[in-house]
Amino acid sequence: MGATILWTDDEIDLLKPHILFLENKGYRVLTASSGSEALDLVSDNDIDIIFLDENMPGLSGIETLERLKSQVSGIPVVMITKSEEESVMNDAIGSSIADYLIKPVNPNQILLSLKKNLDNRKLVSEKTGMVYQQQFRQIGSSLSPSLSFEEWVDIYRQLVYWELELAKADDESLYEIFLMQKAEANNVFARFVENNYEDWLKGRAEEKPVMSHTLFREKCLPILKEQKQVFLILIDNLRLDQWKTIQPKIETLYRTVQEDTYCSILPTATQHARNALFSGLMPGEIYKRFPEYWTKESDEGSKNQFEAELIAEQLKRLGSNIPFHYHKILNLTAGKKLSSSLSDHLGQKLNVLVYNFVDMLSHSRTDMEVIKELAGDEAAYRSITLSWFEHSPLWEIIRQLAEKEIPVIITTDHGAIRVQHPTKIIGDRNTNTNLRYKTGKSLQYKKGEVFEVNNPDNIYLPRESVSAHYVFAKENRFFAYPNNYNYYVNYYRDTFQHGGVSLEEMLIPFAFMTPK
Repeated sequence: MGATILWTDDEIDLLKPHILFLENKGYRVLTASSGSEALDLVSDNDIDIIFLDENMPGLSGIETLERLKSQVSGIPVVMITKSEEESVMNDAIGSSIADYLIKPVNPNQILLSLKKNLDNRKLVSEKTGMVYQQQFRQIGSSLSPSLSFEEWVDIYRQLVYWELELAKADDESLYEIFLMQKAEANNVFARFVENNYEDWLKGRAEEKPVMSHTLFREKCLPILKEQKQVFLILIDNLRLDQWKTIQPKIETLYRTVQEDTYCSILPTATQHARNALFSGLMPGEIYKRFPEYWTKESDEGSKNQFEAELIAEQLKRLGSNIPFHYHKILNLTAGKKLSSSLSDHLGQKLNVLVYNFVDMLSHSRTDMEVIKELAGDEAAYRSITLSWFEHSPLWEIIRQLAEKEIPVIITTDHGAIRVQHPTKIIGDRNTNTNLRYKTGKSLQYKKGEVFEVNNPDNIYLPRESVSAHYVFAKENRFFAYPNNYNYYVNYYRDTFQHGGVSLEEMLIPFAFMTPK
């Protein structure tokens, strides 16, 4: 037996042909001639969908709808009416109806509404799976280390699109196939980065991407020159798929004028990528030119203490005397404080806001069992990001900015990847602790599992000792020491980490948005 329909209409006898049509299609149809009778039937039966006449004596359709929603809020209700008055439609839509049909209705209209509301998930899943299987072959055949950067951006944006679509379709077997394809893409992308990264930095490549140290000059400064006022919001550790999850919420208030994907430098870690973004310099150049603004790997404390100073130095070097405010939000209290005092900071042409929640979520996912449960996989990681954003002071700040018609730039410094495969490494006590990149001397590792840089000067990274070099984990690998190996691997496997070479960490969002 198919789904059970409750059809409520004071002229239900006239609808027998429609009811017979639906029964022949395999549906079970219960009928009621009044709102009160409908409420009784809902209490005593398992109903999948309700057709409800808007104009009935006694309890009207709208009144019945309100009582139904308080009694069984999860059942979709299709309102049927003779009236096309806007006020009636608004009342019905405001009461969260699933569909709206104007009399006289024909059987095919009813059938279409049923499929849309009852079979929609199954139909969408089947259609999504069919289209992805076609795209799977196309994406797979195009993977090559010889692709251009823009072609890699296009592939990654396709992969993010399909990851979001397949998550909605809820087809585990197809999603497993997708994960295999994404892993293959990351493998080829790592070779692409190894082949081209040094050439990008040294200007030897015919095509080089916008990167952390060139983003402000190439993307932000032209916008600042055109706008009276801009709010630059950097959400730390925001992946492209997370951005695509919160973007529709922001687009209720803002129009996306420009959306790009730029490339984080290596290491894809906050100290390196964000300092490079704000200074317009590579980490090795900051280390040499502004040693007072650089914290060594071995030093205690924050590695990003001087972001405002680095912004000021970059603006000075670019010949721009743009006045700016700088804000860093590290906790809920600081976010609420900025939200409540936002109007005090809007006199400057540029406001820079660093918001740290997503990075804290990533680290908490590693350290706290509760967060491991809440953000157990990629879909849950996106979901908790969206839930945080919708209830965060940041969303309130963006709402206030929209009301004051202030454009925003939203970007990040790097992404993160869910690590799964350990790579053994041996280093001395001065080797840094990051799971995705290591720097030190006398490092021992399997060469094929890492991107190694023996001379840090070649990629403009600080050399803190004469023999120090860097290695970066590729794909979804993470570094593990042989001592207490099994415990270490079990503790860190399936956590979200950053610092290495992957699509998720390196190809990250940049968006310029203006108020609607």
